[in-house]
Amino acid sequence: MTRVKVCGINDAAAFDTAAGAGADWIGLVFFARSPRFVTAALAASLAARRPAGGPTLVGLFVEPTDDEVAAVLEAVPLDILQLYAAPERAAAIGARFAKPFWRAVPVSAAADLPDAMGGAAALVIEGRAPAGATRPGGNAAAFDWSLMAAWRAPGPWLLAGGLTVENVAAAIRATRAEAVDVSSGVESAPGHKDPARIRAFIAAARAA
Repeated sequence: MTRVKVCGINDAAAFDTAAGAGADWIGLVFFARSPRFVTAALAASLAARRPAGGPTLVGLFVEPTDDEVAAVLEAVPLDILQLYAAPERAAAIGARFAKPFWRAVPVSAAADLPDAMGGAAALVIEGRAPAGATRPGGNAAAFDWSLMAAWRAPGPWLLAGGLTVENVAAAIRATRAEAVDVSSGVESAPGHKDPARIRAFIAAARAA
C-alpha cells in the first residue's frame, strides 16, 4: 500500500483531515518564503492535535542554520527533518540533532537521480524548481517520470512534485513509488489546503 505525506499543513482543519484520513506523515514548513510557512508556535499548536498513533511529523527546512533548527525543535516534537541542503550539510544537521532526516533531490534529467543515501533515512525525489522560483519545492513542478524506469533506488524514497488527485495513480504506476508527497496538489489556493482534496488524494494513492 502506498504511503502518503501531506506537506505544508498550516491550519487545524487540514491537520485534522490529514490525520483522520490516514496520512502517514504530516509536513510542516519552516521556510518563510513559502505560502505554507508556519511559526514554531503555530506548529506546536498543530502538533498538539496529533491523535495517539497518528501521523509522523516532518519539519521542512531550506538551508537552515543550526540555531534555526534548534529553535523549532525546542517547541515542536518533530520526528523527522526534511532538508533542502547539500548532502554533507544535511548529514551534519541530522547528526547534530540526533534526528532521522530526509533529503530533497531535485530532478530534471536521469543523471540527477541519486545513487547513494548519504545518511538520509529517505530521499524526496521531486521536479526541479522552475527558473525564477522563490522556493525549491512546493511549485507544482512535475518531471518526466519515465526517467525513473532504469533507476535503482539506493534506499527508501518518496515521489513529490506536481502530484494531484487526478495524476497520482498514474505517477505511482510509472515510477513504482512506495510513498508520495503532496502539497500544492491538495490546495484550493497557494497555502490553503482543501480538506476534500486531501481525503481524495489519500484515497487515490491507496487505491493505486
